[in-house]
Amino acid sequence: MVNWVLRGAILLWALFFVIVGVRGLFDPASYTETFGILVEGPATNTIRADLSAFFLVAAGSAGIGALVPGWLRALLVPAALYGTALAGRLFGVASGDTINTGIIQAMIIEALTVLLMVGSWWVLSRPEAASLDQPDRL
Repeated sequence: MVNWVLRGAILLWALFFVIVGVRGLFDPASYTETFGILVEGPATNTIRADLSAFFLVAAGSAGIGALVPGWLRALLVPAALYGTALAGRLFGVASGDTINTGIIQAMIIEALTVLLMVGSWWVLSRPEAASLDQPDRL
């Protein structure tokens, strides 16, 4: 039962970030309201490509890790992406970057993402957890 709850939580997380990534792909200005990033001129293309790729790759990897048997390590991809983002934010804070409630919220989401993905990978990859997902074969 815990396995299905974890897989469901991962899939809901992935769905949310697919929406963020697709929305940014079609409307890069949406990143302005969400992240406070100024989207103008040639930067529009970079913002559209790079941020959308970040969210879509993370969401796709999480979805694969949750749904495809034997591909649980895919959950470590979003953990690495969001962990690196969190480390960059912490470096920025230590370097004196201005922070606001939006940045604090992003740091909390990044930390929770790392915990969800690494924790799910760990729990779902345990041999006893894997055996509970499969019916007994005679």
